[in-house]
Amino acid sequence: MRQSKNTFRHESLQDAQTIQDILKSLTKGIAKGRLSFSDEDGEIVMKPEGLLNLKVTASQDEGRHRVNIRITWQEEEKVEEKKPWACLSVPYPCCDPGMI
Repeated sequence: MRQSKNTFRHESLQDAQTIQDILKSLTKGIAKGRLSFSDEDGEIVMKPEGLLNLKVTASQDEGRHRVNIRITWQEEEKVEEKKPWACLSVPYPCCDPGMI
């Protein structure tokens, strides 16, 4: 694992069944709204929600085959509900329609 500023990276040689199991774990995590990646160096937790961007690319080049799957999303900003200002009964000359 390479962990730097909330980054996780893992690369290994696996058989097809193990890769299927990893993909199933990812889909379960997305369904639950929580993805967790960890090893002895640390953990990174992501919470996918809302619309997710999916990008799938595939290529073949002289016997080398590649499939890339990329899932991205933006965290929704939590907007605090602001209380309205108290209304004043004194008109402001700059805001009076008759003054414009």
